[in-house]
Amino acid sequence: MVFTPNFQITAALTKFLMDIEASRQAVSSLPITVPVLTSLRESARLISTHYSTQIEGNRLTQEQVEDVLQGGTFPNRERDEREVKYYYQALGFLDALIRAETAQISELDIQTLHGLVMDGKKGSSPYRDSQNVIKDSGSGSIVYMPPEAKDVSGLMLNLIDWINDEVSKAELPVPIIAAIAHYQFATIHPYYDGNGRTARLLTNLVLHKSGYGLKGIYSLEEYYATNLQAYYNALTVGESNNYYFGREQADITGWIVYFCKGMADAFANVRLKASEAAKGKKTDHSVLLRELDQRQKQVLSLFTKSKYITTREIAELLNIHIRTALNLCKKWVDSDFITQHGEANKSRKYELADKWLELV
Repeated sequence: MVFTPNFQITAALTKFLMDIEASRQAVSSLPITVPVLTSLRESARLISTHYSTQIEGNRLTQEQVEDVLQGGTFPNRERDEREVKYYYQALGFLDALIRAETAQISELDIQTLHGLVMDGKKGSSPYRDSQNVIKDSGSGSIVYMPPEAKDVSGLMLNLIDWINDEVSKAELPVPIIAAIAHYQFATIHPYYDGNGRTARLLTNLVLHKSGYGLKGIYSLEEYYATNLQAYYNALTVGESNNYYFGREQADITGWIVYFCKGMADAFANVRLKASEAAKGKKTDHSVLLRELDQRQKQVLSLFTKSKYITTREIAELLNIHIRTALNLCKKWVDSDFITQHGEANKSRKYELADKWLELV
């Protein structure tokens, strides 16, 4: 069965889409130096980790999350600490997926993200094999009954095919595609636990893969966490709490408007923050950066941490084979992007050429 979402393009939705696009264009043209961009990206990852786990009941504060990721511990918070570490790892894998050359999102991508979220292990996480029910923690009443386990695999494949087809056709605005991806994943509820966190990661993957990554310095999770009831209310649509009797064909316009409003707010905040960061730096590196390709720009982040880097570090950052990294380095040495030190594979390292030092 082909997945066909039910929604309408409203005046409010159109306004939010226009606001998103305006912020996206503004941020893309701002002259932000690599060190500042690296700092903003890390800040966004920490914020996403804190709020996405907080939505699921994690009790660590933003400051404690940062401490945990730097090796700190807190009494009787072992589960919370694991959740934070696992989600941060999942964000790292998400970055690798974003950098991958393929534009398609695969079932394995989603299953691996879920595995990292739940166990911190980079392996395929199978879907649930029996019925699960979402209940109100206070009253114990049924809030939502997802589809039967036998239908989950087919529904997920339909969703993945729909996402890839819509992105390829480029007829629907990307924020709407991302909103629907989030809603439908949460509605299918393919796992016993970790569905919300994985849905939010999938949303980010869709946005980044489709040119709405905003330099990796935004976070949508804070918008959801600051008013959780509004988040849950927006996701709860249809005439029944049963997937087969109301949720399957429900009108999700309200959810899409809610999602795009949050995205517009988050992008506007990033626009302001990026603008302030750009003003704080007198040197405009935008012209120099245009001389570099996307992979070279990514590798610059390694040089912000160390004067010398290795082929292995480059391979891990770009999610490519070590042999491919070696070939890239040879090309970059020839084009005076980097200089090589040492000949043997084990001792070989690279330094940024003088022309590019001001970027780091």
